[in-house]
Amino acid sequence: MIGRIKGILLESNPPQIVVDVHGVGYEIDVPMSTFYNLPALGQEVTLLTHMLVREDAQLLYGFLTREERETFRQLLKVSGIGARTALAVLSGLSVGELVNAVAMQDANMLTRVPGIGKKTAERLILELKDKLTATLGNASVVAAVDNTLSDIINALIGLGYSDREARNAAKKLPEGVSVSDGIRMALQNIVK
Repeated sequence: MIGRIKGILLESNPPQIVVDVHGVGYEIDVPMSTFYNLPALGQEVTLLTHMLVREDAQLLYGFLTREERETFRQLLKVSGIGARTALAVLSGLSVGELVNAVAMQDANMLTRVPGIGKKTAERLILELKDKLTATLGNASVVAAVDNTLSDIINALIGLGYSDREARNAAKKLPEGVSVSDGIRMALQNIVK
């Protein structure tokens, strides 16, 4: 198995890139989260990879972070989710957002990803419930919670409240609250 590639970035045509490693050009499919953070053409790049061998093809998928690769591997274990769909999920949601959506059982967030319907979103939530946090540890959960609080605070500021008022209201929210519920509850806290 090819677990890591280090070479010169030759081509980038989303979602595929070509990396030259000592004269051999590897075609690698990457999620958009990785694609947007790639160096310029002609620069050196290091990617963690997942190789998928099928009867008709040998495919290589690349990721900038260990969390992305582990999440991709967990997504592949979900029945009905193939590599293209797993890439679409990672292109549409960050790892933290996916962990948050699964933890909060927020199927609506998952259905925003092209190719994910309500039933597939519910299956993802059911099958990934305990696996993502076990695989990725608490770092992603903490990041997802931080992102949720940040979104709530930004929404309150957008509604005209001061930064201090927004942060004080967000501090009073229960742990694990979704963004929409958090905004509603924070507004109730401010009014009191």
